[in-house]
Amino acid sequence: MASQPARKRTEEEGVIPDRLYFKIGDVARICGVETYVLRFWETQFPQLKPNKSGTGQRLYRKREVELALAIKRLVHGEGYTLAGARQALGQMRRAGPESKRTRDGAETAKDRDAVAAAVGHARAELREIAGMLAQPEPQLPKRRPRATALRDLSGSLFPS
Repeated sequence: MASQPARKRTEEEGVIPDRLYFKIGDVARICGVETYVLRFWETQFPQLKPNKSGTGQRLYRKREVELALAIKRLVHGEGYTLAGARQALGQMRRAGPESKRTRDGAETAKDRDAVAAAVGHARAELREIAGMLAQPEPQLPKRRPRATALRDLSGSLFPS
């Protein structure tokens, strides 16, 4: 029996190649977990929803591979439970990109000013809408009847 030569590992653990789609085996190699673990994570994390091909094969995008790596880091690396990892991912998602924060995590003055300006603009619009709603409704003119009453000329509509 001839043994096949071992395939060289082209994807190191944690390094995501520049491709549009990844099959579940590729993602499993990148994350360093088994495929059944990824399928289980799909049931536990609503954010992890790969597309499926016509034959039912899971096709992960780069965003989903990054999410799987984040889940692995939280669960295996930092010791979170699945519920804790789900909550941590939700908080990260709500916090937004870190580009708006400085190194120490504080918001910059420019960001605060932009938020304050947006809130002020929204308040002004809401006041304007409230003013419109506070005005009394305009009275519409009374409408005349559409059809005038038929005059009773002969007493019967159908002549004999």
